[in-house]
This record gives sequence, C-alpha cells and structure tokens, in this order.
Amino acid sequence: MREVLIVVGLHNREQIAEYVGDGSKFGLSVSYVLQERPLGLAHAISLAERHVSGPFLVYLGDNLLQGGVAPYLRRFNESRADALVLLKEVEDPSRFGVAVFDGGGRLVGFVEKPREPPSRLALVGVYLFTPVVFDYIKRLKPSWRGEYEITDALALMLKDGRQVEYVVHGGWWLDIGKKDDVLTANALLLDEYARLDVRGVVENSTLEGRVIVERGAVVKNSVVRGPAVVGEGAVVENSFIGPYTSVGPRAVVRNSAVEYSVLMEGAVVEGVERLEESIVGRHARVVANSRRYIRLHISDYSTVEL
Repeated sequence: MREVLIVVGLHNREQIAEYVGDGSKFGLSVSYVLQERPLGLAHAISLAERHVSGPFLVYLGDNLLQGGVAPYLRRFNESRADALVLLKEVEDPSRFGVAVFDGGGRLVGFVEKPREPPSRLALVGVYLFTPVVFDYIKRLKPSWRGEYEITDALALMLKDGRQVEYVVHGGWWLDIGKKDDVLTANALLLDEYARLDVRGVVENSTLEGRVIVERGAVVKNSVVRGPAVVGEGAVVENSFIGPYTSVGPRAVVRNSAVEYSVLMEGAVVEGVERLEESIVGRHARVVANSRRYIRLHISDYSTVEL
C-alpha cells in the first residue's frame, strides 16, 4: 500500500496533518478529507468514494494489530469477495460491533454494541472492500445512535448475497482509546521489537538489556533498562529510565526516574523522584520542586509543577 486517505475531524485535523504531512517520511502518498460531523464509520468511508477506484483497506486509527494486515491483504486480493472483515474473540463484546452466525456457523450479520451479544467475536476495525460498498452505504439510514453504521452496510451486503468473508485474528489486538491501552500497547511493541541498537551518544551511562538510542539522542550519567527507547534528539541526563518506557523525539528527562511510561515528542520531565504508568503529551512539562511519587495523564503543551 502506497496511497493513504486519512479522514480527520475538526478537533484533530491539525495535529494529524502536522505529524503525518504528505506521508513522504513514511514512504506514502497521504491526502486528507474532513468529516465535519461525527456521523459514523460508514459516513466516514463514504467520503473516500471519489478517491477510490479499486479494492481498498479501511483501518481505524486507534487499532493496533500484532503482525499487521499484510496477510489479510493477500487473502482479499486472492479472493473474489466483496468484503473481508477481521474478528477477534473478546471478553466484553457489548463494547463493539459483533458478528452474528446462524445455527450452521455461517456469518449472517452484525450488531453494533449489543446489550446481549450473539457471539464473542468482535469487529476489530479493519475492513477490506471493493467499491460496491459505496452503493450499500447510500441505502443506509441513521441508527439509534444517530450514526451511519458500517455494520448495517455489511448486513445489507449479506442479505443481497454479496460475498462477505471473515478472518479471526490470532494475535493480540488493542483498541487504543484510553491511557492504560496506550501503555499496554507501548509495552507490547517494545517487547516485540526492541533490540540493543545505539545510534546516539551514550556517555558515562549503563544500558541494560534491549535499549534503542536513536540518532541525535544523548544519554549521560544515567541508567536505561530495557526494553526501552530513547527517541531521536532526546536527552536523558542524571536519570533512570526503567523497562517499558518510550522517551519520544526531542523529549528531555533530567534528574528523574521514569518507568512504564510514554513521553511524547518534546515532553520534559525534570526533578521527579519517580514517574510511572504515565503519559506525558507533546511538549508538556512535568517539573517537581519537591520530590514525591506522582501518576499523571496530561495533554499536549501542559505544564505541571509540584
């Protein structure tokens, strides 16, 4: 895949566009379309119609899948299906769109966030379609939530005899919508991908285990215990970075201990005796004048002084 269309909302378009840009740094061609009102996933997909001329992938931005989607792309390309959906067995199906099967185990439909789930197989939020799906979206009416549901479009396709296939994803899947989900995702990714890889400067410091120090980063008078990553241009000085911590690009950690946390781009943590299970947003600052244990989830460009 080389061409990507990102559907953005009024509240996030500037942040996403600032980070992703035209996609060239990812080897992609990226364009944008604005969904002015949150009218549901099917409505968001409909905004892509004039950009699509063949089979396409819909990937919800808060999903993280072990192993990625390449195997499912290959399967869809080799099939004659009109749609392919990913499912995953979950503990609480009522939070998701859920697959419905008949007595013979054949997929017959979907229900959105049911009070009494008909199965434990939830829609992951990864869909492969041919352009025929746009015809079905045009037939939809808003659901009880006031949204145009992609589950309703899929149900119509099944009713019309369209070929809708499914795959049950075998690896882990995270729906990253909350703080703890982000921290779990960070830990899983570091577990899976972190290797000892030092491309920055390490001075009078100890790296223990699988630690990535990216280009332009400086680790000085510190201990970094992996799995962990110190991002491009980041500075870690007189500090301890514990396992499952990501120090983002150009972030700064001084005179502090940070563990099981995510520090985003340009974040600053200074003088904090222990910071753990925390997310510090882009360019946010956590500065402690008196040392104590703290736990935080603060937004971009915030400042906390203790």
